[in-house]
Amino acid sequence: MMKGTTPPFEIPNEMRAVAERSVEQAKLAFNNYMQAAQEAVTTFEDRLKASQVGAQGISKKAMNFAERNVLSAFEFAQKIVQAKDIQELVRMQTEFVQSQMQVLSEQVKDLGETATKNAMDSVKTQNKGGLSS
Repeated sequence: MMKGTTPPFEIPNEMRAVAERSVEQAKLAFNNYMQAAQEAVTTFEDRLKASQVGAQGISKKAMNFAERNVLSAFEFAQKIVQAKDIQELVRMQTEFVQSQMQVLSEQVKDLGETATKNAMDSVKTQNKGGLSS
């Protein structure tokens, strides 16, 4: 019995380079998001000392977003391994980057809205308690 004549699958250098750039772009987007989220959390925690529950909620929300974004990056990495050609890989990369930018935008908006609500609640609580800023 003869072994199959199918040549071993080799990933072309161009495809590998695109895949590496995709992973690097996803990693960069994630790192930028994490840096912005950490800066936001730090700022909010500094400003909302009177509202520790709100600041902790923002921190938890930011970490939840970060976890979801990392999982998305891993899902993307798994998908690109299945790409049939360079055009499909580029399409997948483009879709992923666009999707992640939309997700990151929504997450930053959500964090901002939560922080604003917490700040307003904190001011109301301080005013009701007779404290003035």
